[in-house]
Amino acid sequence: MIHPKTLFFLVGAFLLYSCSGKTTSKPEKQAQEQPAADWVLLAEGNNLEHWEMYNQGEIKGWELINGELHGSGAGWDANQDLITKQAYDNFELSLEWKIAPANSSGIFFYVPKGSDQPIYDLAPEYQILDDKGWPKKMQPNQYTGGSYAMYAPEGAEVKPVGEWNTTRILVNYPYVEHWLNGKKVVAYEIGSKDWQARKAADKWAQVPQYGVAKSGHIGLQNAGKVTYRHIKIKEL
Repeated sequence: MIHPKTLFFLVGAFLLYSCSGKTTSKPEKQAQEQPAADWVLLAEGNNLEHWEMYNQGEIKGWELINGELHGSGAGWDANQDLITKQAYDNFELSLEWKIAPANSSGIFFYVPKGSDQPIYDLAPEYQILDDKGWPKKMQPNQYTGGSYAMYAPEGAEVKPVGEWNTTRILVNYPYVEHWLNGKKVVAYEIGSKDWQARKAADKWAQVPQYGVAKSGHIGLQNAGKVTYRHIKIKEL
């Protein structure tokens, strides 16, 4: 039998615990909402303050209009690629894009400064392409969502030309993920045996400087006519 005083104490403790328990979910909710405050918008309004040309100089070939960043389609070797002013180590990049018919572009990361080499010979690339309208057949690792000339996308579902696609690139060195329209399509580890074998067997066999950086800038390629929007990044 429980003594009345003991019973009174237990009931009081239960009520106190119940009242305090109502607030236990608040820290969890704050923790879930907190990452949103960590995102940095890289293209707002008509302001390109977060960007510069890969080889310095005045920005050309790009125009930011009401938050939409338009590439003119100058070509692979037109020296009009855009990079962020800030360098990043581990990060999550999120953006939307749409490509013009029979055009291509690419998103780079770990782009180093001060090199006279083309951006595509240095940095890993998330490929963007009009997969269906491209005039010639490409290798599997050269289609949208793939790590260009390294890893083919798996299960990629690209929206029709002229429609917006959503891309996420997650880098927690050496681990990398490519996402396309809500689906993970590529995952790899920089410098792994598999990565080294692919590098030696394909386009980068004679390009030793490819993929050696462990941090660097985000780059956008002005190879074909492309539009980007909602570009944001979060450091990890």
